[in-house]
Amino acid sequence: MSDLRPFIAGLPKAELHVHHVGSASPRIVAELSARHPDSRVPTDPAALAEYFTFTDFAHFIDVYLSVVDLIRTPDDVRLLTFEVARDMARQNIRYAELTITPYSSVRRGIDEKAFMAAIEDARTAAEAELGVVLRWCFDIPGEAGLEAAELTTRLAVDLRPEGLVSFGLGGPEIGVPRPQFKPYFDRAIAAGLRSVPHAGETTGPQTIWDALTELRAERIGHGTSAVQDPRLVAHLAEHRIPVEVCPTSNIATRAVTDLELHPIRQLAEAGVLVTVNSDDPPMFGTDLNTEYTVAARLLGLDERGVAELAKDAVTASFLDEAGKARIAGEIDAYTTAWLTAPRA
Repeated sequence: MSDLRPFIAGLPKAELHVHHVGSASPRIVAELSARHPDSRVPTDPAALAEYFTFTDFAHFIDVYLSVVDLIRTPDDVRLLTFEVARDMARQNIRYAELTITPYSSVRRGIDEKAFMAAIEDARTAAEAELGVVLRWCFDIPGEAGLEAAELTTRLAVDLRPEGLVSFGLGGPEIGVPRPQFKPYFDRAIAAGLRSVPHAGETTGPQTIWDALTELRAERIGHGTSAVQDPRLVAHLAEHRIPVEVCPTSNIATRAVTDLELHPIRQLAEAGVLVTVNSDDPPMFGTDLNTEYTVAARLLGLDERGVAELAKDAVTASFLDEAGKARIAGEIDAYTTAWLTAPRA
């Protein structure tokens, strides 16, 4: 197979499963840590690589929350958000649905209206200056329980920022049953938000079923354990329910033990609509271009296959139809130009 990395680097892309704080580059994390010297997060970007080496999913959550604690002011929020968009622009990401956990910032003392203003200011600037269209998914940190669910729902419904399109559920799955969050998802859906909970990352297929039946999920975050239940895989395929796959993340958190055995291949072969995502890219030493390279190898794709994978993410997105058509057209034009260009 030819080296697809140059093709992937220039390919217009959409990303659907990527976390706000988890996308902070080592440079930005170090800058934020220097602003808040009482933090245990290293201020040396080089030391962050070791700091971001996880022993298991619980350790990842612990480290992740220590970075969350660096976001203490509206200026921190705005800086982080715009710099995440800058990193996306470098990868030719045209559209991203960024998962944001407002509960974590508001409970640390950031005024909720100031928080909304900061992310919206960064969003409009990113589109105008970088050409990156951002939309938000507000997610409940499941480990924080129903208090977090109530606050997140209130912020999403009552203070809904213009860029907000969906409502999610993140954090640990073990010990955090999905059905308890049904009333909050019902309120968010009634307000016009789309349901995109994490499920089946570190727990079995029943968590995915719960997300579908109780939370009315339209996409599944991770969903790797679906392959343990053929009936579930068939259901996902039949109803065209996309799965947001994050290969390197799954290895880093030990949710999947061996990249060569990653369920992405089984899901795709069964006809499930698979999208490729980076989750918390700097923390896992990856980016979306790398994830596409990994997925292309696991799925045996050539340039046209990778382009179709990119278009699947556009299809599964909550972008308006005109926006979807625009990005899909860019993908087609880029692919045609690449394949017809003379090679030395």
